Amino acid sequence: MELEVYNNKGEKTARTVTLSDAVFNIEPNDHAIYLDTKQYLANQRQGTHSSKEKSTVSGSTRKLKKQKGTGGARAGSIKSPLMRGGARVFGPRPRTYGFKLNQKLKELARLSALSYKAKTNSILVLEDPKIEAPKTKVFAEMLENLKLDSKKTLMVLGESNKALYLSSRNLRNAKVMRAADLNTYEILRASNLIILEGSVGEIEKVFQN
Repeated sequence: MELEVYNNKGEKTARTVTLSDAVFNIEPNDHAIYLDTKQYLANQRQGTHSSKEKSTVSGSTRKLKKQKGTGGARAGSIKSPLMRGGARVFGPRPRTYGFKLNQKLKELARLSALSYKAKTNSILVLEDPKIEAPKTKVFAEMLENLKLDSKKTLMVLGESNKALYLSSRNLRNAKVMRAADLNTYEILRASNLIILEGSVGEIEKVFQN
């Protein structure tokens, strides 16, 4: 798959980049995408929800009233779930929502997500921006020139670039990630992927390994 390279001003250059079919042109597997996305979202849940049951709620153990002769129902404890301020029946307990997935299935899901982006022409190759110091304004202008300022964009780097990361951090619809940190959820969540020209080889190396 061959794509034209754009510069920071949103103009086409005379260069093109060929993306590997093994990474960007496979037959997508929807079920693998579903499982990987489900696992990612499950892992984001803290699972710290908790409530007190009868054995943990504080209160007297004294019998509230005599067993018979009151004309009402029996009541043995102030901690009963039937009482105001009492315990909760079958309340939530701390738990982990994550589950295991095979590494090959996760790799298939990411390749499937990248292939979907390629099929819908949602990948743009950008020449390496010369941002030496964090400048949100410069990054925002670059997205505006590429006509992506109103869309959710994900810039994929071959290696970490602190200046680019800090420049994008304050922008609501922009995100910068290394190829090694990519996941299916973030790929599909973005409307467009921006791949730096100098990072294409490194990105393909990560996904082909």
